[in-house]
Amino acid sequence: MSSTIAELARRREAAKLGGGEKRIAAQHAKGKLTARERLSVLLDEGSFEELDMFVEHNCVDFGMQDTVIPGDGVVTGTGTINGRLVCVFSQDFTVFGGSLSERHAQKICKVMDLAMKIGAPVIGLNDSGGARIQEGVASLGGYAEVFQRNVLASGVVPQISLIMGPCAGGAVYSPAMTDFIFMVKDSSYMFVTGPDVVKTVTNEVVTQEALGGAVTHTTKTSVADNAFNDDIEALLAARDFVDFLPASNRESVPERPTADPWDRIENSLDTLIPASANQPYDMHELIRKTVDEGDFFEVQPGHAGNIIVGFGRIEGRTVGVVANQPMVLAGVLDINSSKKAARFVRFCDAFEIPIVTFVDVPGFLPGTAQEHNGIIKHGAKLLFAYAEATVPKITVITRKAYGGAYDVMASKHLRGDLNYAWPTAEIAVMGAKGAVEIIFRGRTPEEIAERTAEYEARFANPFVAASKGFIDEVIQPHSTRRRIALGLRKLRGKQLENPWKKHDNIPL
Repeated sequence: MSSTIAELARRREAAKLGGGEKRIAAQHAKGKLTARERLSVLLDEGSFEELDMFVEHNCVDFGMQDTVIPGDGVVTGTGTINGRLVCVFSQDFTVFGGSLSERHAQKICKVMDLAMKIGAPVIGLNDSGGARIQEGVASLGGYAEVFQRNVLASGVVPQISLIMGPCAGGAVYSPAMTDFIFMVKDSSYMFVTGPDVVKTVTNEVVTQEALGGAVTHTTKTSVADNAFNDDIEALLAARDFVDFLPASNRESVPERPTADPWDRIENSLDTLIPASANQPYDMHELIRKTVDEGDFFEVQPGHAGNIIVGFGRIEGRTVGVVANQPMVLAGVLDINSSKKAARFVRFCDAFEIPIVTFVDVPGFLPGTAQEHNGIIKHGAKLLFAYAEATVPKITVITRKAYGGAYDVMASKHLRGDLNYAWPTAEIAVMGAKGAVEIIFRGRTPEEIAERTAEYEARFANPFVAASKGFIDEVIQPHSTRRRIALGLRKLRGKQLENPWKKHDNIPL
């Protein structure tokens, strides 16, 4: 008996060494942690329970049968984050460069299947050279098996990808189908074809970082959501982030004890809106003064800055926040901001996370570039997302809500549950000057000025909309948190279902 126990211990130690001390040292030399070290940072101490530690590849081509390493380049299992169960896989670059084989893929699929059965988030730590070339189509089949799980798990359990090294070719499509992607600056990258192929085919000379690095994907492409300085910062951020998310679509949002009073008054909000309608202000201030303890986890902060999305808590319960940002392009809606917010709204709706929307939007961005690139269809994505969402929706209009953008931003007409406005709100088809110049075309400048003042007095306030029932209440800015907290309490028992359908056909 003692000899078999000793053999188990020996095999476990061999598996934990992965590709060996030399390759582990090479990983550390790049400033990167190993697959197991990453899991020790991500998960609660002592909570990780490994699955399939002794799985080996089944390839006999190109001499592969002579190099067999237990685990086959990926560490899988379950653990907890702040006491809450998660399913994880962590690719091990020290073993065959983390390349994906048939058995490697089977391990990932097994842990994803488990996550869907038990209702736990899936967190994937990606660090792989891509498909294992020696296995040919078997490795490609493995990728497709993983892709299928990503699709089946979508909207069932939260899926988070951390890109912590190379992720190229077919490997990029699995993270792309997950809900959120975090990257590490200067050590992770994602692209379908690498710099060498790009140079051969198009003659473009580009670095890995410029082609698909963390900064590129969090600012230009929106493929990734957040970029961090190193492995540890990314993993600790993932721990914080998971705390906001429900375990599955069968669970309610998590609750965290808070000492922040639900009815806290913020008098500084009464002076947040500048005297001039053309002067910007930072919507982050309103968000942080509304959520518990100012704790707000922003998603995609580097992309489409004219809209802000992220998670906060009210009375300890998670809410999704969407807000126009007057500091960037005056908070206008454009293609990028519409896509960014639409995907976020759909995630919240899939997992029963209430949505709080702060509105200060002068309309959609005009111009040939926007029109020719499809602002109509992309803007419709956000409209569609809000309209189909059945979760509690609370909207606060702080200043401008003009034109179609007023409709799109969680208006009462899109089944907004509670729609509030500050006294500074202006709800109209367009700004006073533009409206008057159309209505009274050809009048003298003096008449235009007079009519503009008349239009402002008539429409540059929230009371016309309130008189029609489109605004439920005009509230004092300082009581915004209190109103939202009361509203969310009322809406906890909300029941609303869309007509039966196999699925909708959102304008993609």
